[in-house]
Amino acid sequence: MKGLILSGGRGTRLRPITYTSAKQLVPVANKPILYYGIEALAACGIREIGIVVGDTHQEIRDAVGDGSRFGVRVTYLQQEAPLGLAHAVLISEAFMAGEPFVMYLGDNLVREPLRPMVDRFTTDHPSAQIFLAHVPNAQEFGVAELAGDRVVRLIEKPKRPPSDLALVGVYMFDRTVFQAVKAITPSARGELEITDAIQWLIDQGHTVRPYVISGWWKDTGKLEDMLEANRIVLDGLERRVEGDIERSEIVGKVIVEPGAKIVESTVRGPAVIGKNAVIEQSYIGPFTSIGDGVVVRQSEVEHSIVLEGSSITQVSRLESSLIGRNVSIYRSDAKPKSYKLVIGDRSDVGLI
Repeated sequence: MKGLILSGGRGTRLRPITYTSAKQLVPVANKPILYYGIEALAACGIREIGIVVGDTHQEIRDAVGDGSRFGVRVTYLQQEAPLGLAHAVLISEAFMAGEPFVMYLGDNLVREPLRPMVDRFTTDHPSAQIFLAHVPNAQEFGVAELAGDRVVRLIEKPKRPPSDLALVGVYMFDRTVFQAVKAITPSARGELEITDAIQWLIDQGHTVRPYVISGWWKDTGKLEDMLEANRIVLDGLERRVEGDIERSEIVGKVIVEPGAKIVESTVRGPAVIGKNAVIEQSYIGPFTSIGDGVVVRQSEVEHSIVLEGSSITQVSRLESSLIGRNVSIYRSDAKPKSYKLVIGDRSDVGLI
């Protein structure tokens, strides 16, 4: 069995961050989102992974390399334009060489172990198996209608959902999916939709099995979901303090990476402080990820993600924010005390 990770989207909902960075490389708990998917596939024993890439292909290649650090072999599949999930499947046909595969959306986080899903697929041999999750707002997702242990219909963002089971960004297919993606036509938005391909399989009498997950999942395409994913992942970490702590208080589940320095400050977990970061006379509150080389002085930061190389100086309170790489935020003499920001890479922001 092989793996397919889709990493070609432009990430328009996370701009301006994604003007200069692939959305799949924005970190959650100081680890790029894409890495979680690679690790999940590797944990299932999958050793051959194709990564579909687009405009940000070089950045993805530089970050992942040949996959050896994850114990896998990575092949890059160039998609000329974001023409839909089913199109990404289509261009992977030669790489799959007839083998069944797991498809994982590169900007999704799924904490449910994939191994039981893989085992069930290899035992039952359906044409497709899809991850589903109960959601309160099914009208915002692709929704599955079930009959026993079979999927009988998929509807994209229905006004009146037939169930509360939303499609999660993990799928399993055998070779018949390539017949499906060749048979369908582009949707109104000009894309080959994976829901249409799966519906074609159903309509042609192929078996599509559901797998309803009990754990959480997040599509990290929006700021609020990115921060929520960061919160959940941080909450599952174990305390580890390897940096230098001087006259400071470290409370709860906090990771302080080697080379980091915390002086006259309080860090209240769950939180992670990256390598060579400097925290001075500051408060780092729960659910905050401070990237490598970040400097925070005389400031308060909570429920936020701050990417590597940025600096925050004399900011009374920063919360629910995503700060890009090499950003400088500093305070003048005026108020207000709290800001909510999404700032792109290499910005220079003076607060007044």
